[in-house]
Amino acid sequence: MSNTINWFELPVIDFDRAKKFYEAIFESKIDDQMMGPYRMGFFPMDGAGVGGAIVHGEGYEPSDKGAMIYLNADGIIDEVISRIDAAGGKVVVPRTPITPEIGDFSIFLDTEGNKVALHTPPAREKK
Repeated sequence: MSNTINWFELPVIDFDRAKKFYEAIFESKIDDQMMGPYRMGFFPMDGAGVGGAIVHGEGYEPSDKGAMIYLNADGIIDEVISRIDAAGGKVVVPRTPITPEIGDFSIFLDTEGNKVALHTPPAREKK
């Protein structure tokens, strides 16, 4: 097994609001489509790593109390953090070092109430 995690889903209440939020903070398009009764918005992925989506539908309820997903902000963590409040989210833990070998993280609440984290490795900072 190469990765323990291979897919994640973030529940959303207002799909369009959540899509706009994530597109704004990552400056990237989220493609959406119906998958059965669920509306899903897919985060960009290259096919080789972990992928995920925002999801609206029965049984999907946002929470700040469950598992926390760390989204890849490889080399752009400061830029992503700087866009969170303006996009309707709230930074709850600013950029914080983990260890010199692991890098830095930040935690935010998205527009739907999910607690989500960002991570950047130490050697990949964009200059």
